[in-house]
Amino acid sequence: MRSAVQVCGLCLGFLGSVCAVVSLQVRAWKNSSDDGDVIITSKIYENLWTSCAEDSTGTFNCWFYPSVLALPAYIQACRALMITSVVLGALGVSATLVGMQCSKVGGENYRLKGRITALGGVAFILQGLCTMTAVSWYASIVVQTFFDPLHPGTRFEIGEGLYIGWCSAALVLIGGTSLLCTSGNADDEKW
Repeated sequence: MRSAVQVCGLCLGFLGSVCAVVSLQVRAWKNSSDDGDVIITSKIYENLWTSCAEDSTGTFNCWFYPSVLALPAYIQACRALMITSVVLGALGVSATLVGMQCSKVGGENYRLKGRITALGGVAFILQGLCTMTAVSWYASIVVQTFFDPLHPGTRFEIGEGLYIGWCSAALVLIGGTSLLCTSGNADDEKW
């Protein structure tokens, strides 16, 4: 039973880590709103790295932000949190693969393997917290500017990348929790 839960935790953690990478690659963390517009000539998409514009014919151009230091502080912090999230996900997958009771890597010291699995679970939980913080903070800024009546620029709505990020955070939090629940007292169990 314990090894089955560990395999499920590993699968959820791996899938959540992949979703975090996909979330970083999606071009629409926020997209321009059509609210109140009569004629729509272009659509604007933005994420942590690029800004893209698509015209009514379907062609789009993307450009990277020109300066890191000219970006708002929340974008810089979200970038750092998402990169940390991806690194923690890689650590979590590696530690879990080594520490699982059903793997042959690391010998048969089940107490040590349990601790390594717990380390993988903690890495997944920290990854989920980093991803959840970055995505929720970015979404909060998007919603605040959308409802600000004095905002002079383009109004944006929440994009697909944020939803993928929330799913990623949920998956790794569940996977990390299940790994932590199965990592205790495996001394007397032989697999």
